[in-house]
Amino acid sequence: MTKLDDAAETTAAGAAVNPPDNAFTRRIQHVITDLGKNGIFLALLVVVVLFEFLTGGILLRPQNVSNLIVQNGYILILAIGMVMVIVAGHIDLSVGSIAAFVGAISGVFAVNLGMPWWLSIILSLAVGAAVGAWQGFWIAYVGIPAFIVTLAGMLIFRGLALVVLGNANIGSFPAEYRALGNGFLTNLFGDMNLDPLSLGVGVLAIVGVIVQQVRVRRGRLSYNQDVEPLAWFVTKLVLVSVGIALFAYALSTFKGIPVTLIVLAVLVLIYGIVMNRSVFGRHVYAIGGNLHAAELSGIKTRNVTFWLFVNMGFLAALAGLVFTARLNLAGPKAGDGFELEAISAAFIGGAAVQGGVGTIGGAIIGGLIIGVLNNGMSIMGIGIEWQQAVKGFVLLLAVAFDVYNKRRSGGR
Repeated sequence: MTKLDDAAETTAAGAAVNPPDNAFTRRIQHVITDLGKNGIFLALLVVVVLFEFLTGGILLRPQNVSNLIVQNGYILILAIGMVMVIVAGHIDLSVGSIAAFVGAISGVFAVNLGMPWWLSIILSLAVGAAVGAWQGFWIAYVGIPAFIVTLAGMLIFRGLALVVLGNANIGSFPAEYRALGNGFLTNLFGDMNLDPLSLGVGVLAIVGVIVQQVRVRRGRLSYNQDVEPLAWFVTKLVLVSVGIALFAYALSTFKGIPVTLIVLAVLVLIYGIVMNRSVFGRHVYAIGGNLHAAELSGIKTRNVTFWLFVNMGFLAALAGLVFTARLNLAGPKAGDGFELEAISAAFIGGAAVQGGVGTIGGAIIGGLIIGVLNNGMSIMGIGIEWQQAVKGFVLLLAVAFDVYNKRRSGGR
């Protein structure tokens, strides 16, 4: 037998073992993979549909949809900063105490001292950033683990909040200050049944999503990269557009766009760019992925860690202001459990326990899942003890799923 015959037989055997690629199978596999990547979003949809059924349709009423954003704004703000800290391989247990402390400080500025509302907010945010710098110094430059520093911070700033308040409440705040947590952009074009601003913003959001996704797809095609099937791509755009349209319609039929939602949208846009398109964001992921390798590559890991905690202090202060404005009250109990909800939101949203993995969008979805759980169970009249148990179980499942995925992919 000649070498040519041997090559022919080998080719035929290889073809028998590896059948020709099937385009339909390839498309189905791509859809399944895409669904796996967006599992947290599907989980949010499942939770929403479940509680919409269990609450008899109350969950998705326009007023309740708006309340979901307003009532959980502080969780979502904290989740943005927390996921960045977790991606870098750290943790922050002090954010609830910082929020309470800054809320108390803002009460002294705006109510007791009678400062202008805008100056009170600016000074309060500066205090939060200074607190973050204090903790960042011990973590980044002294080398004390973040768990210990922020645990100490949880006790220190909870105590200082009580000192500032004198175990009493401070209120009420100026109307402009309260708008941060309870304000709405409504009736800007007159009193109408449907708020045109909410609908217009919804349309712009839909157009923005479509344009951005089309540009990403074209860019991948121009580099001959694998892209999802066109039918699946269009289906996803239609579903997202319908979701945005229904959300905008719900807001337009109630009071319009909440100020808290505007704050969140700005934060998501800014921090999404920071984490995905900036050098600082790439350094955060590098530090969380492999600290030693990041140091050897020339990344100033201490500086990055320091500014991460400055940022966390700033966002904790902002969350404290939003929460205080919503209640129109700075009280000793403010901030209780905030750190647990922020950490839960980050992990439920896909952040890895070991660091190096996590997104701003995932943290927001994780925070929304917690918000829907809180709201839905409250509507159903479920006691706080069972609410805590359910949220703990959801957190455990989220982390277990992360561990399972790493083991399946060959990680440890």
